Amino acid sequence: MAIRLAGDFDISYAHDMAILRNHGQWVMLIVFLTGLFALPFVADGKTLGLLNIIGISIIAAHGLNILLGYTGQISLGQAAFMAVGAYTTAVLMKYGVAFWFALPISGVVGGIIGLLFGLPSLRIKGFYLAMATLSAQIIIPWFFRNVRVDIFGGTPGLTIAPPRLGELVFNTQETMYFPIMLTVVVCTLVAKNIARTRLGRALIAIRDNDLAAEVLGIEQFSYKLRAFFISAFYAGLAGSLWAVYARSINPEQFSLLNSVWYLGMVIVGGMGSALGPILGASFIRILEESTVQLAPALSKMFPQAAAGMLAALGPLVFGLVLALFLIFEPRGLAHRWELLKAAWRLRPFAH
Repeated sequence: MAIRLAGDFDISYAHDMAILRNHGQWVMLIVFLTGLFALPFVADGKTLGLLNIIGISIIAAHGLNILLGYTGQISLGQAAFMAVGAYTTAVLMKYGVAFWFALPISGVVGGIIGLLFGLPSLRIKGFYLAMATLSAQIIIPWFFRNVRVDIFGGTPGLTIAPPRLGELVFNTQETMYFPIMLTVVVCTLVAKNIARTRLGRALIAIRDNDLAAEVLGIEQFSYKLRAFFISAFYAGLAGSLWAVYARSINPEQFSLLNSVWYLGMVIVGGMGSALGPILGASFIRILEESTVQLAPALSKMFPQAAAGMLAALGPLVFGLVLALFLIFEPRGLAHRWELLKAAWRLRPFAH
């Protein structure tokens, strides 16, 4: 008589290392992906527009999470590296390169620029590294605003034609949804697996104790530069998608405030977790959209402050939420989700 064990037991090394460990998880993934890519056929344009912005934000947040969450290197220039990707795509498409080729090229160019601003990480860290990356946030938009106006368009920026694939033109929320979400899925899979590789383990070792990592033979400078490249590569991809989504770009779209928002997404979602950027970007963007919808009602309640209500409410709520998370949930939404899953597995003994 065969004995069937209850639960999920490791029967091989491959099973122990698998992301999806049983048939139920595979079924849930297939159902989720099917529902994700079926949304454009049932959702309205406004909902898809919000999802598109969330998707682009998730890609940028994934890159920052690899640098900050896995490596412990802070950056205040993620929006600037997005600008590099956006302008690279705009210029390449301006000279006849198809978007599908411009997308990976933009990521690589963003990664190379990220390498340059990651060079100081050998000598400095913490607050001083934040100041070094802040220089990228100042220099890069200034460059696109003032240098070679004939190419980069100066302050007004550039207009981008919609990408095409044969006869299909990607010029609506519904059509843009597919390349954005496909990139999100691929980037999430890569980010999830980075932590499981030799590279990811080295980055985590540097984050936890850089001196101990060096004693173990981990070459800090090399791995830190790789983290900067990957982070900026992700930002370049996000900027490229933003360029064809917005159809018009200018340096003001990639401000320091946007870099702070991406930093907040990683903190709120949970640093050092592949799920964190997804939860953080979704939470912050939905919160931002909610404040936009709430501002007109508050303007009627407080007519004296109506003029600045829309501009001030978003940053005010964002700052308040970020402070509350740092105080009450510093490990982010991903950690809370792990606790909920553990409590579900242990029921009715969740305590």
